[in-house]
This record gives sequence, structure tokens and C-alpha cells, in this order.
Amino acid sequence: MVRKIDHIGIAVRNLNEAVKFYEGVLGLKVAEIEEVPDQKVRVAFIPTGDSEVELLESTSPDGPIARFIEKNGEGIQHIAFRVDNLEEKLADLKSKGVRLIDEKPRRGAGGAMIAFLHPKSTFGTLVEICERK
Repeated sequence: MVRKIDHIGIAVRNLNEAVKFYEGVLGLKVAEIEEVPDQKVRVAFIPTGDSEVELLESTSPDGPIARFIEKNGEGIQHIAFRVDNLEEKLADLKSKGVRLIDEKPRRGAGGAMIAFLHPKSTFGTLVEICERK
């Protein structure tokens, strides 16, 4: 069962400039910045009530965020929904014919376990399913 929108991932070219906007213009506050080397990304977490905005900056020209920006420009890259049991949810989605990018959960930013669904199964939106302990 999906509990809530966990976060919205926004791809940016320059994390520091994006943070200036979210903090200086919108008045939000970055809670943490983390680098996830295996995903070639630096992430800023911005709490917004019960969910977060996740700013994503590529740390490599061949990283998934760099490729996304090259193809689509900066902007919303994914939406993440929180579940209680990620493995169970993936099995359920697969049984319903949903195309999975990640067949098994993997570690994501902020200590979450994550898995992505293919946009061809989700009406063009990259969907992340995540579980936080």
C-alpha cells in the first residue's frame, strides 16, 4: 500500500545555485546534502511538511541525472511514493504487469531502500517506490 508521496526529485545542473533559490527565494531549508557515488549524484534534501523536495546534481557527465538534463533539461525527474514493504510491493507490481527498472530494492539517498518503475508502465513518469525504516 502506498502511504504518501515521499519526495519529488528535481534534476539541476548546479546544486548550490538551486539551493540558493529554494532557501533564499522560497524560504525553505536544506536539511542535508549527501553524495551517492554509485548513482553518480549529489542530493540536497529539503523538507516540505510531510514530504521532501530532493534536488539532484550529477557528479559525472555520464550519470543518469546528467543524461536526463541533456535530454529533457532541468526539472522534475521522478516522483517517489513511500511503502511499508518494498519487496512485497515490487512483487505485486510485477504480478500486475508493471515494467520494473529495479527487480530488487537497492540503497538510495537518505538511507532509503528504493526501486524504480519504468516510465513506459507509468504514463511517462519515472516513479520511485521507497521504504524507510
